[in-house]
Amino acid sequence: MRVLVVIYEYPPIGGGGGAAARDICRGLAKRGHDVKILTAHFKGLPRREQDEGVDVIRLPSLRRQLYRAGLPEMGGFVLASLWAGLHLARVFPADVIHTHFAVPSGLSAWALSRLTKIPYLLTAHLGDVPGGVPDKTGKWFRWVKPFTNPIWRDAARVVAVSNYTRELARKHYPVSIQVIPNGVDASALAPRALKVNDPPRLVFAGRFVRQKNPLMVPRVLATLKDLRWECVMLGNGALLDETRAEAERLGLAERFHFPGWVETSDVLNEFSRSDILFMPSRVEGLPVVGVQALACGLALVVGQAGGFADLVADGENGFLHDADDANGLSSSLRSLLSNPSALLSTRQKSLTLARSFDIERVVDEYEKTLLSIVESRSSTSE
Repeated sequence: MRVLVVIYEYPPIGGGGGAAARDICRGLAKRGHDVKILTAHFKGLPRREQDEGVDVIRLPSLRRQLYRAGLPEMGGFVLASLWAGLHLARVFPADVIHTHFAVPSGLSAWALSRLTKIPYLLTAHLGDVPGGVPDKTGKWFRWVKPFTNPIWRDAARVVAVSNYTRELARKHYPVSIQVIPNGVDASALAPRALKVNDPPRLVFAGRFVRQKNPLMVPRVLATLKDLRWECVMLGNGALLDETRAEAERLGLAERFHFPGWVETSDVLNEFSRSDILFMPSRVEGLPVVGVQALACGLALVVGQAGGFADLVADGENGFLHDADDANGLSSSLRSLLSNPSALLSTRQKSLTLARSFDIERVVDEYEKTLLSIVESRSSTSE
């Protein structure tokens, strides 16, 4: 099967959605499928490279930041990928197009499909759904929304990464949507021996933006000064300086570490040395860092936001709270930080739950879905 993947963020560009797409592409290539990717270029990256059997083509698209893209960058990618996709079709007659993110990548896939008659699979990650990330996309979805209807309507299949993403999408687009979660190599990430660190380590990993609620991390941990712990907050964004200043204001500077934007390997390295993922998010699709944390055997104390509900059995492998419930978050963390045996048990339950998100299962589902699209196309053309 020849698969053309259209995605505007592919590692090291972007966040969890791109990382999830990369793992799916690598999995399909490993199974013998021919996978080519059209994605955005960023300074210092090769224009073309082989990534574990995947042919990655990076296109000029005005991208100026690794972790963020505005409308000009998104528009630039749509134009560049449409032009490149039409030229590529002459030498790479894809059987199916797979696009991640209805906006902006979906627009390019829709146009390519209309012009080449190649069907496409759409995977939605939440930020591309109206209302998914209102702080980030609310304003421009007001006028973009009418133009997105054909992208969802004309897709051969539509996938959402979580139940929350699917239900939100259904409110806006009357199409059939299946759920295939983001996945990780659970066996590779599982620790050889699970033990609680002394002192326990908490980790936050994501963009420093309002939807991730990073300022709540030092504010909650300030109520736990009497306990031993340390915290690393990975990532970059508009609220990084304010979060660092808040930790200092609360007298916690020596307990916090802010490495900035890091590669996936660095995130996983930190997870392997940590005990608790502390992410009081307001909005999430199915966060890849959450799945990675499960596979690394971390307890999850997280915001009751979207896809996190798919990752946490509340009270078993972690706790779900309203993002602004400082007292609840503090209480749950105290119960873990003050009781190493309880923390170890919680971490062990995360390892068990992680099996449901193993990348092989995820690739199985995508392979079946993509092949069904190809088979439907073949039977229609006969």
